[in-house]
Amino acid sequence: MTLPGALRATIEEALNRRFGKEVRVTGTSPVGGGCIGDTARVDTTHGPFFLKTAAGSPGAMFTAEAKGLAALHATGTIEVPEPIASSAGKDGCPAYLLTGWLEPGPRKPRFFEDFGRRFALLHRKGRAERFGFEEDNFIGSTPQPNGWMDDWTEFFRERRLGYQLHLARRNGQDGELQRLGAGLMERLAEYLDEPAEPPALLHGDLWSGNYLSNADGEPVIIDPAVYYGRREADLAMTQLFGGFPQAFYSAYEEEWPLAPGSTERLEIYKLYHLLNHLNLFGSGYLGGCLSTLRRFA
Repeated sequence: MTLPGALRATIEEALNRRFGKEVRVTGTSPVGGGCIGDTARVDTTHGPFFLKTAAGSPGAMFTAEAKGLAALHATGTIEVPEPIASSAGKDGCPAYLLTGWLEPGPRKPRFFEDFGRRFALLHRKGRAERFGFEEDNFIGSTPQPNGWMDDWTEFFRERRLGYQLHLARRNGQDGELQRLGAGLMERLAEYLDEPAEPPALLHGDLWSGNYLSNADGEPVIIDPAVYYGRREADLAMTQLFGGFPQAFYSAYEEEWPLAPGSTERLEIYKLYHLLNHLNLFGSGYLGGCLSTLRRFA
């Protein structure tokens, strides 16, 4: 894999600023895992780095991801790739995100117990006064509005379910989906007013494809869609698309137990991700959305 000249020069300039010395790119090689764009290992005179680019994708995707990684990194609770530089693309250079390189390795014993505890600590330590984030970002390639709100139910109604239902209607998904969606929106406070927990920093899109183990066998989380919200919304995504082992959830609850009634709330939080997959990938996810809506609307 060869970097375009403008991108190579931009990366070298960013690394020079970051480390206060001359850093040159010595080689690149593609790596797996890029669902939206291209991913590569970039070898330099200062060691390896990880690069993401995506021609045709919104440039803000990478600058927003960098801010999310920085917020997660600042908690010191669970490892994430350290953001080095990012750009929305300009002057002939594509949008990109450059992070530190994390050498993968086999999982250590009790990996998921450690993962669950660290994830709970992330939610405990990452706090804010309001729900949302400093800027909008993306979940997959879908825009995710994050404008600050004081009320969690209103935030989840307007910024999450309402937004996805709007996209679904624009994509031709009308009828029962919209009728039941409106019904759930009216009743949402019945389900989500409790527990009265402060806003926690959420990864936002944690499923089995968005974590790995580093060279020490410890958990690393990647590709976030961060915002401050109720922590159950983060756990809901971990239960979709294969889920995590029970050891993860048991360790999480040992560190910070969930409040009574979480089982039903988790199902509603899953709906956000099901609707997003409906909008991204089509009607194969319609049945799952309708099943949840018929239960709670």
